[in-house]
Amino acid sequence: MSDLPENLKYATTHEWAKLENNNVVRVGITDFAQEELGDLVYVELPEVGRKVKAQEQCAVVESVKTASDLYSPVSGEIVAVNDSLSDSPEQVNDAPFDAWIFCVQADDASALNQLMDANAYQKMIDAE
Repeated sequence: MSDLPENLKYATTHEWAKLENNNVVRVGITDFAQEELGDLVYVELPEVGRKVKAQEQCAVVESVKTASDLYSPVSGEIVAVNDSLSDSPEQVNDAPFDAWIFCVQADDASALNQLMDANAYQKMIDAE
């Protein structure tokens, strides 16, 4: 297990979230999640402009083993997707904390306070 970046927030559903400028939240999946999934073969990206609620399913990652839903950590509007994952989903396996999947313009960025910090997330995955 790699070290968890301290500057990120973590969801119980294994997404990471990073607050950027203007309340934009960049979202990806954790190293733990990509290890559990195995080699990714497909990423279904959400549609830019889509309104999402916190904990709403909005994307899917598929691996050689299984498919897994991804959830938005905050309510808001999808403002960007990482199109390069359509051709190269393995980027998530290679660098899960660099290969973001989508960005949400948060209605309320303080909702990120509901997510776990790195220490709490580490304790959760250690217990799994």
